[in-house]
Amino acid sequence: MMKIIFEKENNRSIATDDGNIIGECDFIIQGDSWNIVHTIVSSKYQGQGIAKKLVKSVINNAKEIKIKVIADCSYAKKVLNEIN
Repeated sequence: MMKIIFEKENNRSIATDDGNIIGECDFIIQGDSWNIVHTIVSSKYQGQGIAKKLVKSVINNAKEIKIKVIADCSYAKKVLNEIN
């Protein structure tokens, strides 16, 4: 079963399938913002909306603690533009 897990201590959200990491969205703390710098999903799992779920996981967790999210990652930038 696929799960999205937010790991604040590792500055990332991961997607797992039966305990195996199949995707990751990494961010760095930049001033008063979280900057999403990388999003990747295993080729076997692409096309299922997992990358978007990973980016939204970071965004939603940032909103909970009132942190702004920016993105150097082109895919995350696209998702942010869709939301705003």
